[in-house]
Amino acid sequence: MKHADNTQELLTIKDLHTGFRVKDTYYNAVDGVSISLKKNEILAIVGESGCGKSTLATSIIGLHDTNNTRITGEIEFRSLNLAKLTDEKLNNIRGNDIGMIFQDPLSALNPLMRIGDQIEESLIYHTKMSKKERTNRVLELLNQVGIPNPNRVVRQFPHQLSGGMRQRVIIAIAISCKPSIIIADEPTTALDVTIQAQILDLLKDLQAETESGIILITHDLGVVAEVADRVAVMYAGQIIEEATVEELFSNPVHPYTRSLLNSIPQTHSDNEKLEVIQGLVPSLVNLPRNGCRFASRIPWIPAEAHEADPQLHEIAPGHFVRCTCWNHFHFEGEEGGSLT
Repeated sequence: MKHADNTQELLTIKDLHTGFRVKDTYYNAVDGVSISLKKNEILAIVGESGCGKSTLATSIIGLHDTNNTRITGEIEFRSLNLAKLTDEKLNNIRGNDIGMIFQDPLSALNPLMRIGDQIEESLIYHTKMSKKERTNRVLELLNQVGIPNPNRVVRQFPHQLSGGMRQRVIIAIAISCKPSIIIADEPTTALDVTIQAQILDLLKDLQAETESGIILITHDLGVVAEVADRVAVMYAGQIIEEATVEELFSNPVHPYTRSLLNSIPQTHSDNEKLEVIQGLVPSLVNLPRNGCRFASRIPWIPAEAHEADPQLHEIAPGHFVRCTCWNHFHFEGEEGGSLT
């Protein structure tokens, strides 16, 4: 595993809140998130569906309807606060400085445009390349992302490609202008295991070559273990644990993180029962805004184990965890007791 360049922060998010309007009230799907991304680092954001991961990603590049969304806090990139920029200024950054790999390539690609034209669009908008230079760059990108016979593929339409090929095209578009930050939102979700591995290897290779920072949004802890340098675990709009990937997998402490890891099927275990996390992620409207947001899913832990206003605490260098309940957590049916 390579190590990130700790000297250069590419992106710094401070106290970010992203609220969606329901009737006349705004409900925060991202609720006070602070995190940074360094050069040459893969930062994984993990959690169940509905925890705010994708909202965090789309907040960074301003892909929300401003009439029904309220964003406060700072998203600092090159001395700019992206949360305050106009669409016009964001358009100069999207695709050029920050690339986005979307979860569903079929809906992200225009079904009526040829592949070559779709990759070229970003080059037309952001560069002063000649037509010949753009054509060569498109072929170079298709080669770079491992698409065979690029001269044929540039003339094809999205429906003529497999899911794995479409995802490679999306990656080619995202890296076309050599961005310093790439946001990958569940880039392998709809792909089979073999193609998943190829896409992850491709991301690692691209990142090593360009020294860009990658924010990897995923619910798959296997993917995290394979490619990430640092991990932030999100639950109900908040980061509840953050650490290096080695530290998080060897010493997970928050009850939610431990529950996530415990619910992964273990091939070497004699226990045939698949562990599940009790309850569901609360809906945006019903999300508890006071106290520990995970408390209702671990009801056997006493109320006094939780903080009234849970904060992130640094329990080891670079290892942060929210709330004090981790000190008292045990799985249901096990013997309880403090870890301290």
